Amino acid sequence: MIAALLSDEGVPAPHREERVELADGRTIGIAEYGDAHGRAVLWFPGTPGGRRQIPPRAVAVARARGIRLIGIERPGIGDSTPHLYPSVLGWADDVAEVTTRLGVGRFALVGLSGGGPYVLACAHRLAHRVVAGAVLGGVAPALGEDAAAGGAMSLATRLAAVVHTLREPLAVAVWATAFALRPLASGAFDLAVSAMPPGDREVMRRPEMKAMFLDDMLLAGRRQLHAPVYDIVLFTRPWGFSPRDVRVPIRFWHGDADPIVPLEHAHHLAALVPDAELRVRPGEGHMGNLDAAEEILDTLLAFWPAEADRPPPR
Repeated sequence: MIAALLSDEGVPAPHREERVELADGRTIGIAEYGDAHGRAVLWFPGTPGGRRQIPPRAVAVARARGIRLIGIERPGIGDSTPHLYPSVLGWADDVAEVTTRLGVGRFALVGLSGGGPYVLACAHRLAHRVVAGAVLGGVAPALGEDAAAGGAMSLATRLAAVVHTLREPLAVAVWATAFALRPLASGAFDLAVSAMPPGDREVMRRPEMKAMFLDDMLLAGRRQLHAPVYDIVLFTRPWGFSPRDVRVPIRFWHGDADPIVPLEHAHHLAALVPDAELRVRPGEGHMGNLDAAEEILDTLLAFWPAEADRPPPR
């Protein structure tokens, strides 16, 4: 069924794509796939990534299972207004407003890599609305008693003072460099994939995966790229909550060959979150988890209570 839905497609087009305006005048970019009236699953992209950073297999599963799959851009990328929260937890307030404006009641969450902390933030602050969450190769806290050592965030923590101070000019420099290199995007993608572990190379060399990532990054980065810099700033600050206090079921997927976020970080987070399970992906690195889209979405649907489809009161 899923293979048949994938066979005739390149990059799946969202059936709805717009800027959602918040009460303070800022906007958040969203893209919707699947069933417009189905059970809602919010997909938080990695760092960097925009609203279309959703694997084609996940879109096919959404269509087959009647899922309303919504990609949401964080502030400072695509159509989302640049805005630096005091902590990761601030994202949850914007998600609450966006989902209410979209008529979504309860929802599940998926976050890739840098999207992982934001899944946990929403699960903590919006526990009355979040059914369950999935974290794919997610970043762990870098500070405090919940911190995990090693990985890319250890280096980022050492550079935190510089990044915090120079975040605005740094964001402009990142965007300008990426914009200048747009004609080389295809070759750069191939070069990056060639350096990945074997399991990731198998997934990322599929034409539909390359097409999806290039489509997303060329769209999301056409005007701004503040979000990746803001992610680094927020990940090297206290998150504003502890994973120990998350009361929503969280399921982790993590490659055992991940060179960016070590597998030990996933074990660490899964031990902190009270209702958590870790599913290790043998031979995969940081991106291979995307190939588990069917398993991930089916796992989330299994938590769905019958009354979860009711829209919230406005």
